[in-house]
Amino acid sequence: MIDVRKNAPDFCLKDDEGKKNCLKDFKGKWLVLYFYPKDNTPGCTKEAEEFSKLKEEFEKLNAVILGVSPDSVESHKKFKEKKGLTITLLSDPEKEVIKTYGAWKLKKRFGKEYYGVVRTTYLIDPEGKVAHVWKNVRAKGHAEKVLEKLKELQS
Repeated sequence: MIDVRKNAPDFCLKDDEGKKNCLKDFKGKWLVLYFYPKDNTPGCTKEAEEFSKLKEEFEKLNAVILGVSPDSVESHKKFKEKKGLTITLLSDPEKEVIKTYGAWKLKKRFGKEYYGVVRTTYLIDPEGKVAHVWKNVRAKGHAEKVLEKLKELQS
């Protein structure tokens, strides 16, 4: 995990249209960088839909939303089309950015251990510093909590 008030680690990842998105591209804006396990799963769909629904509210506050998972560019494209999502999804198949941001962890399910993405969100300020971190996020209602924190930090 990257501590609050530290510089957010740089990254460059392809989005759902194959276009490269780098942290430096968002200088001067607030950035919601959220990590999620997999396209088209119930929790991930819920979270992406909620962020999409609130996208305009975030934009009014000079904020951009980026979702990151290990899924491919093509998977993200289909996921967005199928669910009518409006946010940008980034592909990290090598899991480099996911690991750098501390979202790749040992998980347990039905007594089995395996590595996977732990739902994590970073709020990065216009100077590129981490303003807030949410760990082990519950998808439902999370976008609203991020919006509230953004409003609080801007007031």
